[in-house]
Amino acid sequence: MEQNEILQAGKKKVVVGMSGGVDSSVTALLLKQQGYDVVGLFMRNWEYGIKGSQCPNRIEFEDAKKVGELIGIEVKGKDFVEEYRTKVFDVFLEGLKKGLTPNPDILCNREIKFNVFLNEAKKMGADMIATGHYAKIAHYKDHYLLDTPKDSSKDQSYFLHALSSEQLSHAMFPLGDLTKTEVREIAREHNLPVSDKKDSTGICFIGNQRFDDFITQHLKAIPGDMIDENGKVLGKHKGLICYTLGQRKGIGLGGIKGLEGENNTHKSWYAAKKNIEDNTLTVVQDTNHPLLMSQTVEASHMHWVLEVAPKVGDALVAQIRYRQQKQACTVVEVNDDKVLVKFDKPQRAVTLGQSLVLYDGQYCLGGGFISNYE
Repeated sequence: MEQNEILQAGKKKVVVGMSGGVDSSVTALLLKQQGYDVVGLFMRNWEYGIKGSQCPNRIEFEDAKKVGELIGIEVKGKDFVEEYRTKVFDVFLEGLKKGLTPNPDILCNREIKFNVFLNEAKKMGADMIATGHYAKIAHYKDHYLLDTPKDSSKDQSYFLHALSSEQLSHAMFPLGDLTKTEVREIAREHNLPVSDKKDSTGICFIGNQRFDDFITQHLKAIPGDMIDENGKVLGKHKGLICYTLGQRKGIGLGGIKGLEGENNTHKSWYAAKKNIEDNTLTVVQDTNHPLLMSQTVEASHMHWVLEVAPKVGDALVAQIRYRQQKQACTVVEVNDDKVLVKFDKPQRAVTLGQSLVLYDGQYCLGGGFISNYE
């Protein structure tokens, strides 16, 4: 059954991915109010026994069930720990070993929420699934497009770019036409216990820990030389897996004689390049240093929502990281599963393994993993 037919067919079953947060809770509430047969499904993706984990899934599940009781829906729990470990976490670790910085949220959406979760929902008799993502779905002929939401400050289409038109045909994003403020107001009006609950930030399985404190429990950090742009050794780094490009905090270099700023102040250091071959970390003292700025970006393993790549010369906008304001660019080259774009303005801290996501106006065309830049 097509999505538009389902939406017009009266009471249909929708399984809502409930996380225990305000967004998924309001999603379930709105669909219940609209007359759908709503069932909440809490995904348990992380195991407490895994080293360093601070993922509070037991508390979140209890919050989701409290909301379910209040709005009159059943909330079930399902264990996806093994799938998450193999399809998301292990891939994340392998990327870090290679000097990349993968985004596990993108992997989770593609492999878990809109794959194994969708399949589980179908087994439960669902016509559709719904999540609390801030995004929209548009229709083009017989296809489904990923559209950007009303609240641009919460736009999560970046995380959803790897979905196909087929996956989108089974999905609903009820918050697409709401702002975050409006969502919290709806939650308060209906006395939902999560109305003022803080949003989760960062990588879910790391929680509030420092990234390097968590990751060194799973991968061996190999110390090496920290060098300047000319190759001069300035100190030692803890291991390349502990740093991301553009990072300022945690570099660990104090004041170095001869490199002071005005009035002998100590200028900040920024991670600018990770060299896996010789295990060196290049650092610079200018937040917009040339080593941190790039204008052309190549991405590989490209996925196009409509399975159609843009053409050379197309003027688009793009993001190289979540929450970045979309930047104007031009398609320079399209080859097999790769694309090369040139930005109108240099971009800071382009990072291998992160995603380049392309948009034609408000519509997300797709994206891929950043594989080169200059």
